[in-house]
Amino acid sequence: MSVSVFLAALPLCMAFSPSHMRPSFTKPQTLSTRYVPPVLDSSRPSSALAAYDYALLFDCDGVIIETEELHRTAYNAAFDAAGLRIDGEPVEWTVAYYDVLQNTVGGGKPKMFYHFRETMGGKFPISSKDGEEIPAPQTDEEKQALIDALQLNKTNIYKDLVASEAVPRPGVIELMDEALADPTIAVGVCSASTKEAVTKVLDVALGEERRAKLDVTILGNDVSKLKPDPMIYNTAAERLGMDKTKCVVVEDSIVGLKAAKAAGMKCLITYTASTGGEDFYGQGADAKVPELGSSGVTLESIFGPLKEGKDDIVVGLKDPVEEKDETEKLRELLMSINL
Repeated sequence: MSVSVFLAALPLCMAFSPSHMRPSFTKPQTLSTRYVPPVLDSSRPSSALAAYDYALLFDCDGVIIETEELHRTAYNAAFDAAGLRIDGEPVEWTVAYYDVLQNTVGGGKPKMFYHFRETMGGKFPISSKDGEEIPAPQTDEEKQALIDALQLNKTNIYKDLVASEAVPRPGVIELMDEALADPTIAVGVCSASTKEAVTKVLDVALGEERRAKLDVTILGNDVSKLKPDPMIYNTAAERLGMDKTKCVVVEDSIVGLKAAKAAGMKCLITYTASTGGEDFYGQGADAKVPELGSSGVTLESIFGPLKEGKDDIVVGLKDPVEEKDETEKLRELLMSINL
């Protein structure tokens, strides 16, 4: 059976459905009770764009909720459900490899294309359905159809994981509520993930009332270029009618940082266990902290200095810039001139 015949024979939503071949995989630690978002205490108007002096823009995955392990688990489950194999080995992304992917490529489909085209040297996987082997896709159309079907099933698995296991990172809801209560600050979410995936995360983490108060939400479906391209943040600024130098982005990865800085915005990094080793200051981050809550980051610590005409943010709260020794500086210099 060819890939095209196989995909045409079933609706995409059923092509690699876990109901037919439920994958066996280890989930992150299950919470004893499902997270319920706190009630928003804000009299924020539904539309007041002209009153905003600044904007606070949040990435979603890794910032609002630390979702990267949930994403990795869902990808591996989708790969397993589809019976993906290359050179006889199952397709599986390790924690270490996914850390590389999330700091290199934005968006789910681009990650899979990067894996097969770059990491695997252009090899796409064979798959299976009802015990029958399906050859690896050959044409661009077949490859796209395979990636689309995998992404759809992965999203469905991911939404189930988010509903049962995800909670917001410490301090993010408090900071967002503080911004929503300030009539001079626009608040938005900009994520390279799909609408289906982000909507579930925002439903779980923010709740309906808080989501309704957001001034702008730009998702991967809304733009033709994903992070590290700045389009997603440029689009947010355009919709808000906001000067990009008045925008502060909260990100967790190098990919997101590059997008924010290419858009001409300030960027506060709240790193995770998988991104903590990245050289964020070397890539232009204005500040980085391990957690917003434990670090004491407030709206005033972000925008107070900007209102006074200063360039620095989160003064006294952010991680210090680590001085590099002479050996490290020489190594970077040699790398920069391709020696």
